Formats: sequence, structure tokens, C-alpha cells
Amino acid sequence: MVEKFQGSWRMVASENFDEYMKKLGVGFATRQIANVTKPTTIISLDGDTIVLQTQSTFKNTEIRFKLNEEFDETTADDRKVKSLITLEDGKLKHVQKWDGKETTLLREVNDDKLTLTLTLGDVVSSRHYEKN
Repeated sequence: MVEKFQGSWRMVASENFDEYMKKLGVGFATRQIANVTKPTTIISLDGDTIVLQTQSTFKNTEIRFKLNEEFDETTADDRKVKSLITLEDGKLKHVQKWDGKETTLLREVNDDKLTLTLTLGDVVSSRHYEKN
């Protein structure tokens, strides 16, 4: 089921991302850069490990994880979080927890489009990607 997420995904649209970053506590200058950056997400498999890379002119990140196994992650905005990624109803659900807070990143694929929905409290942001 994870196979449908594999590939290179180019961001084509983003909604409410600035509000999401504000809620995370990301500073003004970083938000300005992040708002104009159009990252590419590359998802691949290395055995039973999923590799998720995000590449942009601003910053590159990579996480390696196994489904249903908690791991330590340093986010693009330098938060140290405990992450757990599960596959639920055909969607990759990524939960990050830190300092008593929690955010959810939900990835869903339909045809050659990937939607990333980021939720933190009452703030919801959507980022839309097309397969390269």
C-alpha cells in the first residue's frame, strides 16, 4: 500500500501554510522564505524502511522510518520531536509530539496527486503536489 506514495512529488499549491508555521512558533524571516519555496518530496523504500526526503533551495531534510515504530526526528524548523507514522485508510498519518504539543501530517495520494494536510490545534494547512 505504501508503494503508491513512492516517487518524486513537486509542490504546486499551498494553503494556510503561514498560519500553520505561526502556530508552530516559526519566526517571521523563516516563514517568508518557506512561503515562497516550492519543495520536492521524494518517497522511496529501502527494504522495509521508508525514506522521505524533502528538497528545496531553502533546506533539505530526510527521515527514515518503519511504519508503526516511533522515532526521533529533527524537523525543518529544528524542533526535536517524537514521530510515529502509520498507514490508515490508505493514508500516511505522521504524528509529531514535542513539549506537550502535537501536530498531524496526513499524506494522501489520488492518481498522480499527493495532498499533505497539516493540522495543529484549530489550524489546518494543505499542500498539493504532482508526481514528477
